[in-house]
Amino acid sequence: MVRYNKNILRVIVIASYVIIITLIIYGISALLAYLNTGADRSTILHTEIQKIDQYLPKVTWAPLSNEGRPIDSENLNKIENNYLDAWYVKHIAYKTNTTAGIKDYYTDSARLNLFNFIELNAAQNISIESTTLEHHPSLEFFSEDGQLAVITDKDVIEYKRIFQNELLVLETTEISTYKIILLLEDGFWRIRHLVKESTESYDPIATAISTKNLNIQGINYYPQATPWDMFGEAFSADIITKDFKTIKDAGLNSVRIFIPYEDFGKADVDAEKLEKLKHTLDAAQANHLGVVVTLFDFYGDYSILDWTLNMRHAETIVTALKDHKAIVAWDIKNEPNLDFESRGKDMVVAWLKNMVQLVKSKDQNHPVTIGWSNTESASILKDKVDFVSFHYYEDLELLQDAIKTMKVEIPNKTIVLGEFGMSSYNGFWKPLGNSDEDQANYHKKAQEIIATNNLQYMSWTLYDFENIPKDVVGKFPWRKDAQKQFGFIDKNGAKKLAFKYISGQ
Repeated sequence: MVRYNKNILRVIVIASYVIIITLIIYGISALLAYLNTGADRSTILHTEIQKIDQYLPKVTWAPLSNEGRPIDSENLNKIENNYLDAWYVKHIAYKTNTTAGIKDYYTDSARLNLFNFIELNAAQNISIESTTLEHHPSLEFFSEDGQLAVITDKDVIEYKRIFQNELLVLETTEISTYKIILLLEDGFWRIRHLVKESTESYDPIATAISTKNLNIQGINYYPQATPWDMFGEAFSADIITKDFKTIKDAGLNSVRIFIPYEDFGKADVDAEKLEKLKHTLDAAQANHLGVVVTLFDFYGDYSILDWTLNMRHAETIVTALKDHKAIVAWDIKNEPNLDFESRGKDMVVAWLKNMVQLVKSKDQNHPVTIGWSNTESASILKDKVDFVSFHYYEDLELLQDAIKTMKVEIPNKTIVLGEFGMSSYNGFWKPLGNSDEDQANYHKKAQEIIATNNLQYMSWTLYDFENIPKDVVGKFPWRKDAQKQFGFIDKNGAKKLAFKYISGQ
């Protein structure tokens, strides 16, 4: 029995020895792999950068004519990616006053200045929210051993908001030139030197587009079966074509449609959704209708680090559609002033200003507007847009005076009543609501005011709807049911009394 126990003990000792040796060998191998590759950046970088999802400023390289060794596209792309990542981690660091990620994109000497700056800001309770919108780099030198690169980045457009003690003390947009030296370390390009050579304020003046021939007499449109999901799985070009014929036959000449930001793929615009949008414009053109395209529906973040993604989204859509004959105008965002309280008025207005500038830079032929939810906000950015658009769901008796005030605040500018209407709902949740006759009288009066003030207009909306997504008005039935019955045509396809006043004709 003693001999048997000794054999068992010997087996256990040998097995333990083998396991320990195996673990040691595995640990050494993992360490060597880590040191040889510079480690997996997705695991060591706290900000977990995925640039396709987080940071996409416009980059335009100058034609290559660098000294030293010729560079191939693969290496140039790697330099660009690591260079932009370095900018991104710096934005994060300045916003949070933390140093996560800095070591991965800056060499020892370069990161020291950043660390000192961050420490100083933290001590004074200063934070900086920033982004770059455009880069125009040129490669000046690429070493023979492929380990060093020198670039000059001209006309870098930077937007910054500086806070102290959580109060905004400075907002600025600058255009600057930088000289950068990068070193290849552990397979990644790190910034060795980044020096700002020049900078100045940047506030471009976009060319105003004439609205002399603008003549909007239209309606906001969703298909009856798919409100707020126009370009989803149930998309039907035939239904849209039929509806557009109804709109044209009613005496209207235009429609306003909405592009949901996330549903369309955000920065990486969904090609299938874009094709459906083109089919919609084709249907409008076939029925001699113009289209006002409202961008960024169901978007409400406005974060500065989101700006470059927003810009790529708008750039893709506007560039793809700007030559379509059905396009009448671009509406940057539907009712952005409703986000003032939650996101901050300054932030929302800054975002809008940037997006107006972007859209106008991509399309010099079609006017740009913003769909404000009320008359009080209509004058915001009046000098940046080509025409002013406001929505009105208040008492019609007050509309005449509101229009007079707007015309004083916004002289020499076309004004469009971009949304107005009345629900004919008077059911369980609102037994003393409005009848079909009340709705008809409302639109009759609205058209009289429109004619008196020579306004252009787009009413809300063609159809009563069966279903309203909760994202639109919330989950409460009394709100959803009222929203269902703003249409000129009821859920059974019959024209309501208000249809007589769908246009001013």
